[in-house]
Amino acid sequence: MTPTLAQLRYLVAVADCRSITGAAASVFVAQSALSRAVQAMERDLGVELLARRGRGVDLTPEGARVVRLARTVLNAVEAIDDIGAAHGKDTRVTLTLATTPTLALDLAADLVPDFTRRHPGIDVRLQQHDGREALVQELGEGRCELALVDLPVDKDLSTHHLQEREVVLISPPGSHLPDPVPFRMLDGLPMVLPTPGTGRRTEMEALFSCLGVRPVPTLEVDERLAWVTGVTDGRGSLIWYRDVVLRAFGSRAEVRSFTPPLLRPVGLAHARRPLSRAARAFIAHARRNAPVREPVR
Repeated sequence: MTPTLAQLRYLVAVADCRSITGAAASVFVAQSALSRAVQAMERDLGVELLARRGRGVDLTPEGARVVRLARTVLNAVEAIDDIGAAHGKDTRVTLTLATTPTLALDLAADLVPDFTRRHPGIDVRLQQHDGREALVQELGEGRCELALVDLPVDKDLSTHHLQEREVVLISPPGSHLPDPVPFRMLDGLPMVLPTPGTGRRTEMEALFSCLGVRPVPTLEVDERLAWVTGVTDGRGSLIWYRDVVLRAFGSRAEVRSFTPPLLRPVGLAHARRPLSRAARAFIAHARRNAPVREPVR
């Protein structure tokens, strides 16, 4: 018996989430219903697709092959839908995606143009907000359907991990620091920091407290251009993402990894309610096409 599209979607969700519970939440069905659908597909095909392990699951070799084929089928179905949308009247839809200026410049700038080329019936409206808290609020109040955000976020939201981004230390030329730099050397280091009381500053303070270090704030500001000039003018060092450094600083600063490397997960978040076809398509596109970045060692 041929698997249904719903069964294929459920199996792909299990492959992405590596758990029945997480997969059921991501496709908005009861866990028992998803389990029954996958088990029915296993009976119909006569093979085991999943290897259960405690609270999680792994794909069997046969399951991995079915998932690869299922992704191809589901992508084809989305493409056929888009053809109809592109030739229909008043059928264009708009997907509202919220993110921070940094992620908009970096990850969204890569994903959105390619997505709209592949899905001509979907327009993506990009909202930019400073800080993760503002993005979570936009989702909660329904002003956007998806948010591209640093993880983790509120546990009441569903999330889809996309990549790990390396956080590095950016310093004025001639700083005479080792590369990579141990976290202990942040203690007493002159630093450019966000304004006290902001979400970003609160996160950094929590990081410093965990590491047992106390940098010395020499410039406290939230404007990214001021961060750049603060470093290039020699005011202090800055903690930021490696993949934005070249664009922002060029060769005007020294960039060092931490030891051990400091990685921050990035993903898509949304409220726990059924998603539009456009949102589901964007999540699938981002999962396939988000660049994999490894820390420089």
